[in-house]
Amino acid sequence: MTPDLMEAGARTRAAHEARVATLSKGAGFGRPVADGEVVFTQGVALYVDGITVSFDGFKALNALSLTIDVGELRCIIGPNGAGKTTMMDCITGKTRPDSGRVSFGSNVDLLRLTEPQIAQAGVGRKFQKPTVYEPLTVWQNLELSLKADRSVRAGLFAKLSGAQRDRLDELLLLIHLKEEAHRTAGLLSHGQKQWLEIGMLLAQDPKLLLLDEPVAGMTDEETERTAELFLTLEGQHSLVVVEHDMSFVAALTQGRKKVTVLHEGSVLAEGLLSDVQNNEKVVEVYLGR
Repeated sequence: MTPDLMEAGARTRAAHEARVATLSKGAGFGRPVADGEVVFTQGVALYVDGITVSFDGFKALNALSLTIDVGELRCIIGPNGAGKTTMMDCITGKTRPDSGRVSFGSNVDLLRLTEPQIAQAGVGRKFQKPTVYEPLTVWQNLELSLKADRSVRAGLFAKLSGAQRDRLDELLLLIHLKEEAHRTAGLLSHGQKQWLEIGMLLAQDPKLLLLDEPVAGMTDEETERTAELFLTLEGQHSLVVVEHDMSFVAALTQGRKKVTVLHEGSVLAEGLLSDVQNNEKVVEVYLGR
């Protein structure tokens, strides 16, 4: 990593450590939902228990089970058709499984909520293709994403509070777009648009982030900065990263974090990246060695 990246990373991490310290004095990791508080006291952010999804007789998911801990960064890998996207569809309410259970914390049944309710509960999802408001500036995109009562805010014409402006400045620093704040989003590079969309998700303060191939199409430098960003978010958020770029996965896991391998809708292997890379079944169905 170059010295400038190291310095930028240190500044970003320091800013977010200060934010984590502030948040820890408040309501904690959970956020209020319609039926009460999401409970994370057992240390688990997401439970996926035996979910099965069939499409015209084909099992996209086959009794899939996994758990994601509070503050964990988990990489999910697997060949095309392994069930990675369908898994995220079930977590976010886009697809209803035929059977099984999906829980946020220990008390919120995500299968009983709609997609908007799941997002409101604190689950954010980023798709592979960035979706930003291209005619608007980077700042305006982030402003629109701030959690607020839209019925009393007149869109972009509402005056931001000092705290909201500070939050936007913090996000711009975090996603490496501080110098691009007043640039039209449509003029950003592909990687910068990816960062902006991640920032838009973070503006809504999710506790669980689902990220689908976030570095696809990025340059090497953008990929490195994205790894730095995710490592900064680790601990403050739970992150599930679906990715095919094994170098990026290695940068995120740092030889000490768990990786989950999906195949034919089930967990094929789970463990350190070095262990799954040497797993004979994984080599046969995914790594191709």
